[in-house]
Amino acid sequence: MPILHSKIFGNKGLDLLILHGFLGMGDNWKTHAKNWSNIGFRVHLIDQRNHGRSFWDDDFTYKLMTEDVVDYCKSHDLNNIIVLGHSMGGKTAMHLACNHQELIKTFVVADISPKTYKPDHKKILIGLSLLDFKKIRNRLDADLQLTKYVSDAVTRMFLLKNLYWVEQDKLGLRLNIDVLKNANNSVGEGLSSEMICDLSCLFLKGSNSDYILETDTYLIHHHFPKAEQFTIPDSGHWLHAENPNLFFKVVTEWLQKHV
Repeated sequence: MPILHSKIFGNKGLDLLILHGFLGMGDNWKTHAKNWSNIGFRVHLIDQRNHGRSFWDDDFTYKLMTEDVVDYCKSHDLNNIIVLGHSMGGKTAMHLACNHQELIKTFVVADISPKTYKPDHKKILIGLSLLDFKKIRNRLDADLQLTKYVSDAVTRMFLLKNLYWVEQDKLGLRLNIDVLKNANNSVGEGLSSEMICDLSCLFLKGSNSDYILETDTYLIHHHFPKAEQFTIPDSGHWLHAENPNLFFKVVTEWLQKHV
């Protein structure tokens, strides 16, 4: 069984596993990881399957992504972990908490609820799948090709962090785009009604994001009766990057009270 790739910051303290969002990677969280390791956490920046430097596989479901994290914990002899998941990573964290509560001390979910989401990455996935690496020689070339499908420059910058040199003069993507371009429905799947976890947990929302609505509060508390909620002002879906100082402060203070 292949084990997820990670970068670990710190060599002692409580283990904090960070799970990135769809089309992201653990490296997106390096600044926060360094900061948390500086105050006593051992931080694991994990690349989920078909992302970053982790293994590629044709199957892509939350059940499998959850088992990947369980296998990772076994391979690193981890228990009583803290999990922080953003977007898709937040859904993985929810599944982990409901199905493997014995592993987890507490968890934080960033800007995602347990509900089902309609697919909303279609144009992005088409654009990434059509990148022609026979013609792309640098990041600018890739950006120009992707502009046809993704107009927002900040989103393109985030996506193009997945570029890497396959060999000299040849770029590629660290994403298994052939699988991920068909994963829109899987990523949007909600939790089944019987999935319930009574651990204390925190759900964070970006004030300008519509991923968590007021109407989702009932559903969050159905699955997670001890959930607390907090809104990060001046931020959207990438709340950890758009208001990083407050995000770090809120998560840190919450963890210090609950671990």
